[in-house]
Amino acid sequence: MVEQPRKAASRPWALPFARPVHISAFMIAHFTKMHGCGNDFVVFDERTGSLGLTPARAAGIANRRTGVGCDQFIAIEPLPPGANADAFMRIRNPDGVEAGACGNATRCVAHLLAAESGRDRLVIRTIAGDLPAEILGDGRVRVDMGPARLDWADIPLARAMDTLHLDLAASPVADPAGCSMGNPHATFFVEDMAAVPIAEIGPRLEHDPLFPDRANIGFAQILAPDRLRLRVWERGAGLTLACGSGACAALVNAHRRGLAERRSTVIVDGGELEIEWRKDGHVLMTGPVAISFTGEIDLEAYAA
Repeated sequence: MVEQPRKAASRPWALPFARPVHISAFMIAHFTKMHGCGNDFVVFDERTGSLGLTPARAAGIANRRTGVGCDQFIAIEPLPPGANADAFMRIRNPDGVEAGACGNATRCVAHLLAAESGRDRLVIRTIAGDLPAEILGDGRVRVDMGPARLDWADIPLARAMDTLHLDLAASPVADPAGCSMGNPHATFFVEDMAAVPIAEIGPRLEHDPLFPDRANIGFAQILAPDRLRLRVWERGAGLTLACGSGACAALVNAHRRGLAERRSTVIVDGGELEIEWRKDGHVLMTGPVAISFTGEIDLEAYAA
């Protein structure tokens, strides 16, 4: 039987101002505010034309006091015909620096594209590679984050070492494991999450000389072989309610240490993610997405 595509939904997130509209001295553009387990994003659609979303402008809009505010700034960009993907997703941290991967943002963008196209399976292209996504019957979104990369040069680290035991410490934590999920991660395993001063040591660890591109710093507590508690200090964003790629890295590193099964629930501050590290090396992440609101913004209010 040939699977029929779902009827395309209306596009509440794509109002007429997809491209900049000049009104007197203003340049108005539409955006969508979304989140996955509290990991929040401002999403712009540039498939019909450039909006001039420079790193500086992205940082201004991402600011929680003077902009819309988000953990990551997302632009959906077009691909050439025959690209074998549905759209390109550009990811920027709140400081405007481009990021290679963001699992929760990928799930959010897949949700939008599925609502537009009526299809349950899509491919999102990023600078870290193509990420296949699937809309499940319960509304959750599953994304294949690709293979976990475990070599020191792939993370990358500043020097060669065993990525299962990194030479990194900041009292009271030590001996993390490293992993790349399209962006660098270090996972510390702790006995008591409440005893770790994440806001104090997170910035130091993020900028440690061991990480030439900085790193996302995860703190994982094993609750059961199939349940982990995780908090992540994200590079350029700080402590977030969820980090999808961090959840993937935590599960991979926990299994490598013999602490968790290949398929586990990762509990983050904003909810739960189901993570599976398949035997072919690929990591699947499943979780909820939500649209918080849509709006319009004057891009000229933010320096380009």
